[in-house]
Amino acid sequence: MIFIDACFGKHTDYTPVWMMRQAGRYLPEYMKVREQAGDFLSLCKDYKKASEVTLQPVDILGVDAAIMFSDILVVPLEMGMNLKFVKGEGPVFENPIKSMEDLDKLSTEKAIKNLDYVYDTIKLTRDKLAKDKALIGFCGAPWTIATYMIEGGSTKTYNISKKMVYDNPQLLHAILRKVTNALKLYLEEQIKAGVDAVQIFDSWASALEESAYMEFGFSYINEIVDFLKERYAHIAVIVFPKGISGFLSKITGKFDVFGVDWSTPLKNAKEILGKNYVLQGNMEPTRLYNKDAIDDGVSEILSIMRGSRHIFNLGHGILPDVPVENAKYFIKLVQEKSAKYCK
Repeated sequence: MIFIDACFGKHTDYTPVWMMRQAGRYLPEYMKVREQAGDFLSLCKDYKKASEVTLQPVDILGVDAAIMFSDILVVPLEMGMNLKFVKGEGPVFENPIKSMEDLDKLSTEKAIKNLDYVYDTIKLTRDKLAKDKALIGFCGAPWTIATYMIEGGSTKTYNISKKMVYDNPQLLHAILRKVTNALKLYLEEQIKAGVDAVQIFDSWASALEESAYMEFGFSYINEIVDFLKERYAHIAVIVFPKGISGFLSKITGKFDVFGVDWSTPLKNAKEILGKNYVLQGNMEPTRLYNKDAIDDGVSEILSIMRGSRHIFNLGHGILPDVPVENAKYFIKLVQEKSAKYCK
C-alpha cells in the first residue's frame, strides 16, 4: 500500500493523498445515505451504511486511503454519557462531568463492548476496499474528548475545562486517565478489526498554553502511542494536534506521522520535525474553492517537501460546500504532479 509505505518513510512513486472529513457533506452520495439513516448518530451506528460512506471517497475521488466513518464522541457516548446532535449547535452532552461521582458512573468496559458497530464497519469496509488502499482508524485525543465531556458540547473559550486545569487538576487527570484507558482498548479493537493505520485527532490542542498542553494533552497521546507501538509495531500511527506551531520543538514520541495543520508553516514543521517523522498536510482547506488556488497550494507544498517524507492532506477537514469537481481535481493533481518529483 502506497499510503502505508509513505507512513513508514519508504520511497513511493508519488505522494499519497487523502482528506480529513473526506466522507462527508460535500458529497451528494453521502447526503443521500445520511438521509436514509435518519440522523448522524444513526448513520454511525448502522455499520453497512457507515461502510458505504467510508468507501465513497475512494470510488469517487480516487484517494489513496479510506478513513472509517464515525465520530470521536461515540466513546464517551458508549461510556454512559447522553449525547445528541442539535442542528446549528453540534454535539451536546446533557450530563457533563462535574465531579468524581459523575466520572465514576462511566464504564470503559461498557464502551469497548458497545462500540461493536465501529468494528463491524471496519471489517465490512476492509473486505470491500481494494487491497492496495489503506484503511485508517481514528479516535479523538483525550484532551479534546475531555473538553466535550466537561463543557457539555462545543465551546470557543474552554473556560470550564481550563478552569479545571488550574482549579481542580486532580479531577481533570482522572477524566483523562479514564478516557485514555478506553481509547487504548478502542484503537486496539480497531486494529484487530482490520485498520492499517490510526490517527489521533487533538482538535482543541491550541486551547492550552505550552506547559499545560504537554501535561494534560500530549503526554496522554504519547501514552496511547506507546501502548499501540509495543503491541502493533506494523500499524502506522498518526498524531494531529491542531494549532501548536509555537511549541513544535517540544513534540516527541514513537508515532510515525505528524499531521501539520494549515496555520503551521510547513517549512517550520519540516525543519523541526521532518528528520524524525513523516509529515502529513497541510494545504489550506479553503483553497479547494478555486482551481487556481489548488494549483498554487499543491505546487508550493510539493516544492517545500521535495525529497522529504510526506503524505498530502488538507490542514484540516474538507468543508461541506466545496465542489466535488474541485476535490477530484485536487486529488488527481497531487498524484500526477508529485510523480514527477518522486522520480
